[in-house]
Amino acid sequence: MTDASTTGGPMLAADGTPLKKSLARALRLQKMRALALIAPLLIFVLVSFIIPIGSMLFRSVENGMVAETLPLTVAELKNWDAESNELPDEAVYAAFVADMVVAIANKEHTRLGTRLNYEKTGMSSLFRKSGRKIKNLDPATDAPFKDKVIDIDKKFGDVETWAVIKTHSVKITNGYFLNAVDMQRTPEGALAQPEDKRILIRLFQRTLIMSLIITGSCILLGYPVAWLLANLQARTANILMILVLLPFWTSLLVRTSAWKVMLQQQGVINDVLVWIGLVADDARLVMINNQFGTIVAMTHILLPFMILPMYSVMQTINPSYLRAAKSMGATNWTAFWRVYFPLSVPGIGAGSILVFILSIGYYITPEIVGGTKGVFISNRIAYHISSSLNWGLAAALGSILLAVVLILYWAYDKIVGIDNVKLG
Repeated sequence: MTDASTTGGPMLAADGTPLKKSLARALRLQKMRALALIAPLLIFVLVSFIIPIGSMLFRSVENGMVAETLPLTVAELKNWDAESNELPDEAVYAAFVADMVVAIANKEHTRLGTRLNYEKTGMSSLFRKSGRKIKNLDPATDAPFKDKVIDIDKKFGDVETWAVIKTHSVKITNGYFLNAVDMQRTPEGALAQPEDKRILIRLFQRTLIMSLIITGSCILLGYPVAWLLANLQARTANILMILVLLPFWTSLLVRTSAWKVMLQQQGVINDVLVWIGLVADDARLVMINNQFGTIVAMTHILLPFMILPMYSVMQTINPSYLRAAKSMGATNWTAFWRVYFPLSVPGIGAGSILVFILSIGYYITPEIVGGTKGVFISNRIAYHISSSLNWGLAAALGSILLAVVLILYWAYDKIVGIDNVKLG
């Protein structure tokens, strides 16, 4: 290595290259080797996790079906004022017939009807039934089409039908997000849904409130258990730990079904209450198919996720701290509240975050024991994915739920500090 003080130039490495450049090259090679080691994991996460979730979330704003299926109609509808209360002119009907003939040949008109049915009930049957007759029309020789299309189905003579097609013909839409907050996209702008359809906001509120209640219940029930595990002799603590972990060896569906049997009016709990005389036989408690049943079942299922983080943190608390507090005159309660509890707060924080995030996305347990009053927003998301096939609305609901969780996480970090959360 050449000394820069004797040559007056930059310090050189053994091979004659500048030392700074040589060090940068070595660091770059080191980073490339590290990247090569984790590349398989990154690719797996990207392909199996990031891309599918990103694709699903994009469905919350993607809306190209109407424009792709009815391109000529959409172009003609741009010149029509949906608020004029007048039907479109002949050019729109001619373009509609031309588009429908192609769509029917490609069997795409039923998918289009299903998409528009999310916005206005009856559109699916309209496109399915009218398609059988419109396919017999010849766009080149059967003009004019306006009266013929209206004769096929009177709904094509309704301004609202064409307003729905025009309103939802944009390729990027906020309609799904509006539907997710009990509103709808109309030619006049965003309007509230009818009173009998406003359920999603209530579901969001119910999900957040019940998740907080479940988290609080897990803290109250789990803290004493975690304290016992951390302070009992190792042999006894190991036996109790097996009991805590035992639910993990049982199917979630089995545990939830067991609660359904226990909580029903002719179930074990009601039978015991009647037997000991606390409840009359004709006044049995209703503990199933409501919020109470969901809270009880989910508290039992998620309780281990609260106990384990608290236990791991409590294990690190030195018992000499309590002895020192007592030696200075503190009572048992004062020593616990002023010394032990603050040291265990990081475990409570870790368990609370874990339980809350898990509970806010649960749908199997609420579906089985919650009935119509104890279901979560996640049940609605599952319904739109598997039953109604309204993936756009499901993606919008999922996006809002994800945003709510991130906001609550950010608020927790600002108030408590995520650095104070520990798993032991």
